[in-house]
Amino acid sequence: MNPWLGWALAALFVALAWQGYGWQGLLFALSAIVFWLLLQFNRSVRVMKNASHAPVGHVGSAVMLNARLRPGMTLLQVIALTKSLGRKLDAAGEAWAWEDESGSRVELHFVGGKLTRFTLVRPDPPEPPPPDA
Repeated sequence: MNPWLGWALAALFVALAWQGYGWQGLLFALSAIVFWLLLQFNRSVRVMKNASHAPVGHVGSAVMLNARLRPGMTLLQVIALTKSLGRKLDAAGEAWAWEDESGSRVELHFVGGKLTRFTLVRPDPPEPPPPDA
């Protein structure tokens, strides 16, 4: 959801609660907004706690991760999906990568906090042994 829309809806909720129920409605609306913010904060902390137990930039299968990604996902959603913090690829913090045991990696590019594109990079296959003469 767009943050501007969320805060506009919260302000509308506060105004309607004030209009309808006075100061009791205002207290209820503010309590509901604080509760919602605490739920979001708790979700973020839980995702980061789960990701702290895994190596940075590691994922079980890069191919499966690539299949589950969708444009528009947030970085928090991707971290919840991988259960690992990504390895930063650029100084701006808009490109991240996750790699698996086989050397395959998924590179993700974010713009404005949303996933815009992602690519699966596989290692070159080993050279076949020469045939016996």
